[in-house]
Amino acid sequence: MIVSAATRIREQQSRLSQLDCVAGDGDHGTTMLRIVDKLEAAFENKPSADLKTIFSEAGWNVMGCDGGASSSLLGAFFLGIGEAAGAGISSWDCREFAFALQAGLKAVESQTKARTGDKTLMDALTPAIESFDAEARAGHDFAEALQSSAQAAAAGAAASANMIARFGRARLLGEKTKGHQDPGAASIALIFEGFAAAIVEMKGEAADARR
Repeated sequence: MIVSAATRIREQQSRLSQLDCVAGDGDHGTTMLRIVDKLEAAFENKPSADLKTIFSEAGWNVMGCDGGASSSLLGAFFLGIGEAAGAGISSWDCREFAFALQAGLKAVESQTKARTGDKTLMDALTPAIESFDAEARAGHDFAEALQSSAQAAAAGAAASANMIARFGRARLLGEKTKGHQDPGAASIALIFEGFAAAIVEMKGEAADARR
């Protein structure tokens, strides 16, 4: 999931930076490259490490990036996910992962007053996690839940184009921020797209192996 998400961020780096040129420094794509590099490093070659350890390391790694709000909020997200795992836990079912995602969202909410409608990454992150939680509660599997989550994140990112920024440097431009997706929301949409694609591929491979 992490590798798949990182691949999509790398493929879309230029677009993310272009979106950031509208009201920022134009470096969001570069920041996200550093973030996914740190994420991959935390998960690499650690099959025996428990989820709490891996996600906590990932969170601190991301927070250590020089990436302003993006690194601090995404770092908090992964730290929150890690805190939801008990010591020694090495796997989650769909409902357990939904709980972990909710914990990650709460950690982000504790770091920012931004909510959906404010033209920030929250416009993609919140609906993505709410969608996953609803799918998990309905008894759907990981692949179905993540596909729904990715669609919700993409819709949230697209909707941010019609919003007026209320946080960060972008808020100073007011109405001029309309017509462009928020780069943070666009990044979240790519991350969840990558998560979903990885699980769908694994599900397909498992089905082929059973034939």
